[in-house]
Amino acid sequence: MNHLTTFTPLMRQTVGFDRFNDLFESLLGDKEERFEAYPPYNIEKSGENAYRITLAVAGFDEGDLTVVTQDDRLIVSGRHQNEQNDLEGQFLHKGIATRAFERTFRLADHIRVTQADLSNGLLRIDLLREVPEEAKPRMIPIGQVVDAGAQSALLSKKKDKSA
Repeated sequence: MNHLTTFTPLMRQTVGFDRFNDLFESLLGDKEERFEAYPPYNIEKSGENAYRITLAVAGFDEGDLTVVTQDDRLIVSGRHQNEQNDLEGQFLHKGIATRAFERTFRLADHIRVTQADLSNGLLRIDLLREVPEEAKPRMIPIGQVVDAGAQSALLSKKKDKSA
């Protein structure tokens, strides 16, 4: 029986991806981790090359959270430094989850974290896609020399072959 009826989960933990194969590969690996719901989060596109990840981390302080980028991954983890819940009193109902967590997001090429901010129980991580000039597509004019150095190298090779 197939439990995945929509492609919405493909976009859940990736930022800036336009490549279907990588998304499909991430979906097939560790299904339990991919669909974990704690802490809840949003991924929004705030501009052509700007993204924001917002995680609901109520009960965590700045010292309890770490944000790390490694290769093509953004890893957000939370662990309480001071476990004083047992000393504060007996809970009749504990509905605010404050357990340790680690959430990993796959980042597309050329995406970097520009800022992380914690306010009102929300951790906001701003990301920006900065494609270097040499990786951007460029228009090649037809009938014109684009690179004089490459053109002279081609001419010298032609002369050597004809001699």
